[in-house]
Amino acid sequence: MKAHAGEPLKRKPYERKLRDLHAELVKVQEWAKHRGAKICIVFEGRDGAGKGGVIKALTERVSPRVFRVVALPPPTERERSQMYVQRYLPHLPAAGEIVIFDRSWYNRAGVERVMGFCTEEQARSFLQVVPAVEKAIVDSGTILLKYWLEVTEKEQTQRIQERITDPRKIWKLSPMDLKSYSRWYDYSRSRDEMFRATDTTWAPWFAVHSDDKRRTRLNIISHILASVHYEAPPREKIKLPKRQKSDDYEEPDFARNWVPDVS
Repeated sequence: MKAHAGEPLKRKPYERKLRDLHAELVKVQEWAKHRGAKICIVFEGRDGAGKGGVIKALTERVSPRVFRVVALPPPTERERSQMYVQRYLPHLPAAGEIVIFDRSWYNRAGVERVMGFCTEEQARSFLQVVPAVEKAIVDSGTILLKYWLEVTEKEQTQRIQERITDPRKIWKLSPMDLKSYSRWYDYSRSRDEMFRATDTTWAPWFAVHSDDKRRTRLNIISHILASVHYEAPPREKIKLPKRQKSDDYEEPDFARNWVPDVS
């Protein structure tokens, strides 16, 4: 599928559509709690492809106690001695939870392989094993959705340049990003092999062109909603109770320090 060739989506229609999608995500949240559903969403893709923005749009109007974002740091010495996927397994969802992996066990098939943090033998062994692990996850009753965000070379360059020059974005730039930037085709080859080995009927990959950030967010959230067969759970009618009477209570000047109004 080719990238969307039209004009970038304008802010107002984007915000209007996102508002509607947020309302549906709340329904998914309440349905998951009501039914004890388990949903696991994996986000992978090239550096600068917009994974963080998608996750922010996905979670900004729901409960962090239900929608949990997992972004693991580098493994400890103990974790390095374990089976590779082992450290991710405790973070999988329990009943009533939706877990979002901001990068996942697929680090081994991507950055670790390209940047030499694992051997070719380790990478190939991972690709052989992971479909069976994901089959076990799905067979346990978990809805597993895997998304790959693909950005063009030109757009990636622009976004990484912004991380260098925009003081609001410098925290997004790591030394690894700079090292990875020159390895475009090594990442392409690793992505291709990863897809061949792990794009299964029980846990398929869903790819999305992400040059237009707003379209990407709407498309992915819409796809998640279409992939989860949810319905709004029953909800009791709510009426606010009356407030208690003041009984001559008077509000004192209770605080010595107030935050100044700078607007």
